[in-house]
Amino acid sequence: MGLKTPLYDTHQTLGARLVDFSGWDMPVHYGSQLEEHHAVRQHAGVFDVSHMTVVDISGDQAGAFLNYLLANDARRLSNIGKALYTGMLNFEGGILDDLIVYRTEAGYRAVVNCGTREKDLNWMAEQAKAFECQIEEKPELSIVAIQGPEAIELTRSVVNETVQQVISELKPFNGLFAEDWFVARTGYTGEKGLEIILPADAAVGFWQQLLEVGVRPVGLGARDTLRLEAGMNLYGSDMDESVTPWQSNMATTVVLSEDRDFIGKQALIEQQQAGVPDQLVGLVMTSKGVLRSHYPVLCNGEPVGEITSGIFSPTLGHAVALARVKSTEGDMAVEIRGKAMPVSVVTPPFVRNGKQVYSL
Repeated sequence: MGLKTPLYDTHQTLGARLVDFSGWDMPVHYGSQLEEHHAVRQHAGVFDVSHMTVVDISGDQAGAFLNYLLANDARRLSNIGKALYTGMLNFEGGILDDLIVYRTEAGYRAVVNCGTREKDLNWMAEQAKAFECQIEEKPELSIVAIQGPEAIELTRSVVNETVQQVISELKPFNGLFAEDWFVARTGYTGEKGLEIILPADAAVGFWQQLLEVGVRPVGLGARDTLRLEAGMNLYGSDMDESVTPWQSNMATTVVLSEDRDFIGKQALIEQQQAGVPDQLVGLVMTSKGVLRSHYPVLCNGEPVGEITSGIFSPTLGHAVALARVKSTEGDMAVEIRGKAMPVSVVTPPFVRNGKQVYSL
């Protein structure tokens, strides 16, 4: 038996297929992964992401600490409510985790991956020793994500006036407190939506209210196809400690300003000067078949890398993938059961707001 979120019994009642995910018993689907995927692209779906870890950072030097800890520039969080996507690196420039940090009235709130929870918390605590700041994990909270073109309107219909008002005021990639709820215009699907951090004892009632107005429960299976269509990395698949942001399509999350030092900065500069050995790219295969993780990628018939994440895209009707490769200069293919299948290299994302956005 694994760890359970406050919604575990609800998932069982709904007939979810439960699987182990980084030590948590989580729903992979509630009957049809395909229908759940389309519900998010066309209407609205709700995800239990309470397995992720919420961490609050406060104190006089909280900002300075984050500016040293993160590859992105925490000074960009100049206004309360602003969010920042970033990598947390080791001293060799490898990615310990990717996370979102929000500016709050009391300091900062970060949401990190469950699979890296212990490593992240230990690393943050060690690095914080040189700063006057406090790090507090918030296990008493749950996270519910509502995503899709109708997500915001339907969520507003079931929450109180205070939360309604905050939702109405929020700009994309911002998050604000509404009493003891924290409401963010963020997500992992490429659709409009919300991620709401709320007291654990409120999660079941809120979930039920969403279902009553037609929001569909969605499991980890569709969450993966949605995020990959949106060109979003999955930690442990598309990046980890063995690769840098330069190798992970995360260059926009790195700020190499002269007036700021951060963990991994020197290693990133050295790799940039020496030449980045490979890159994370998007692949599209319109012929029959599915692109899967670890399939070899070929350029002019020679191996140049492998797929890190691959799916048959329900929205597009053909296969897409992320792949780490040394070269794209030539005829590209993926080896599937001994046969080289032609693919096209594109810049992710593949889908945004339900529509194809890449071009060949």
